[in-house]
Amino acid sequence: MIRITRKTFLLTTIFLVLTLFVKAESVYNVMSYGAKGNGVADDASAIQKAIDKCEQSGGGIVLFPSNHVFISGPLQLKSNVELHLEATATLKANPDETVYRISAFGKNQGEGMLWIWANNADNISITGKGCIHGNGISFMGKELDDSYELKPVTTFDPRPHVLSLTDVRNLTIKDVTIREGAYWTVHLIGCNGAVIDGINLLNNLKIRNGDGIDIDHSKNIRIANCHITSGDDAICLKNRREFQQYGSCHDIVITNCVMASRSCTVKIGSENMDSIYNVTVDNCIVKGSNRGLGIQNRDEGTVTNVMFSNIILDCRLWSDVWWGKAEPIYVTSYPRANGNNKDANWRFPKGQTEGLSGEVSNIYFNNIVATSENGCFIGGDTKDKVNNIHFNNVVLKKTRQTKYDTGIYDKRPCRGDGYIYNNLDAIVTENVVTLDTTGVKAYGF
Repeated sequence: MIRITRKTFLLTTIFLVLTLFVKAESVYNVMSYGAKGNGVADDASAIQKAIDKCEQSGGGIVLFPSNHVFISGPLQLKSNVELHLEATATLKANPDETVYRISAFGKNQGEGMLWIWANNADNISITGKGCIHGNGISFMGKELDDSYELKPVTTFDPRPHVLSLTDVRNLTIKDVTIREGAYWTVHLIGCNGAVIDGINLLNNLKIRNGDGIDIDHSKNIRIANCHITSGDDAICLKNRREFQQYGSCHDIVITNCVMASRSCTVKIGSENMDSIYNVTVDNCIVKGSNRGLGIQNRDEGTVTNVMFSNIILDCRLWSDVWWGKAEPIYVTSYPRANGNNKDANWRFPKGQTEGLSGEVSNIYFNNIVATSENGCFIGGDTKDKVNNIHFNNVVLKKTRQTKYDTGIYDKRPCRGDGYIYNNLDAIVTENVVTLDTTGVKAYGF
């Protein structure tokens, strides 16, 4: 029989009280710092106070309680902070364009501003069953058939990017719903070791530049179990020139995702001034997209060792507002169109308005079933620029779904003619020699 003395009981009770106290102190409810959560007032100042206090105290949870809408301008995330949104809690971008003043691309102010961002931080998490809402339509112009017009841009583009995370180590984004980004939605720049798991990223399909997840100069990234709809690319790997100090983009895994896009669902490029390698995309479904799986190399960087496996694709034609012509598989390397205005300053090496395109090689497509209005396109500007492309057990079926012209393949953005015309072969090539298509079956072409 165990005998509990009065002293032991008191010590145990004190220990439990202290444990609960420490645990409670590690949760920073934004409403305790002055947030209203009424869907009207801008709560940015209160939320930032909670984030700052959490980081200064060694880390913890910044809590957005349920049944509230928190309107907010720009927020900076800090090390060891978990942003947690309870179910029915919404963090929503302030629709006032004047509150966004920090460029998402440094000195390049022509491509949107920061909303929720971090720079040079460790151990950041964004979790919960709540919603982060980009308020995208508030920043759009007139609604068209399959897109919104973009408002005129003068000095800078005020549209906020939803999440811009730069040089973050050990990042987790899990379970949250992200809606209606006005520009890029989740942008990882120079990050190392990120997990994006089980999120619903549901952008408005008519919002241009509304990328889902952009992996930029980052490595050791795992994206799994996500549902993504996006007007622009659903998932895109790239190396932007503005962030060249972070080096190559590599060791990326994308799996178990369901996606739709008005542009290219899973894309590598077009910006790639370094190298992209060791990438796998597996066990995914693509629905109603303007292009399925794409490598669109338009800069001097290289793309190698990429494998797409076990994927069901459904592609259809959309208007020329969107790049792509319903190519289920697209592997290309062409020099970018000569620079003008914004492109002259940011798309090419400093002082240049004309660039080169790098080699694309060792690309594998295994167990792919595609239904589309067009065939696949593989091409480069010179012989063997694109090489060692392999198809194994790839089934292509042509079906007519829309009013748009078929047999046209989209090379944009490139120098010269942006389109190539063909009579709907299953695979159309230009300057490609080492292409293994022995495992391809095509119907209806």
